[in-house]
Parts: sequence; structure tokens; C-alpha cells
Amino acid sequence: MRSFRVEAGGHSPRHAHDYEHEVFIVDGSGEVLLDGEYRSIRAGDVVYVPADEEHQFRAGASGLRFLCLVPVTRNCGDATPGS
Repeated sequence: MRSFRVEAGGHSPRHAHDYEHEVFIVDGSGEVLLDGEYRSIRAGDVVYVPADEEHQFRAGASGLRFLCLVPVTRNCGDATPGS
């Protein structure tokens, strides 16, 4: 599990992983790119990101904080650049 914070107006890079993960929105609001479209997210939401799915998180005016859970037992590699 990893914790991320995206400052107001900021975003993560567009990227994909070869493993699924679940994202728990802890604080703030914004948008997530999934299936080629942006969807609104806010504190309390849970986002499922399938393996090999391009995704990106954009923070709203109050920023965005989320926990990323990777339910695998193997090494998932290095952190995504810019995250």
C-alpha cells in the first residue's frame, strides 16, 4: 500500500501497470482517467484500476489524497516517475 498526495490543480502522469490496483480516495476531490474518459472522484470513493489500463489522477481545487493498494505478492517494481 502506498499513500499519494496530488496538490491542487496537479496530476499524476498517465501510465499503466501489469497488475490491478485499488485506490481509496481519502481526502479532496478530482478526476480519474479510466476507459479513456475522466470521471469525478471525491473522499470516500474507491476506484478499481484493472491491469494494463492507462490511468491518471487529477486533483481539484482542494488537492487529492489517496491510498493505492496492490493485491499481489510479487515485486511491483519501482514507483511511477512523477508520483
